[in-house]
Amino acid sequence: MGRSELDEKSIASKLKGNTLRVYWRLLRSSSGLVRVRETQRSLGFSSPALASYHLEKLMELGLVRKIRDEYHLVRTVNIGVLKQFMKIGTFLLPRCTLYATMFTTLLIFYVSQFSAVNFYSVFALIFGVLATGILWYEAVRTWRQRP
Repeated sequence: MGRSELDEKSIASKLKGNTLRVYWRLLRSSSGLVRVRETQRSLGFSSPALASYHLEKLMELGLVRKIRDEYHLVRTVNIGVLKQFMKIGTFLLPRCTLYATMFTTLLIFYVSQFSAVNFYSVFALIFGVLATGILWYEAVRTWRQRP
């Protein structure tokens, strides 16, 4: 195993629970920086000390850097549940969302152009409905797993 693989395994073992929620918050911020109090309020922590503890833990993992009273994201890792998401601006969306949207668009186009009823057209319609349904199901299921 290479050094980066060992490093990612170490991070994966420590990036769990509230620490993962704080990291998720950093990933979603538009500027890639957060403060202790804003993290405490947005995640509903009981005290700023708890938010500070998790931000310091992220610092030890080499994922953030502290400059004055702000924590800046310096490294992104795709481990665990984070592998299932893609970042578009400040949004973190399940990867299946892209495919589900594409299949939904194709299905709508196919239904709008549906003219002759035969075996192939019905087969294509059933295939499109099933594929679209499965992909949206997976996208919603992945969304529910977010930190």
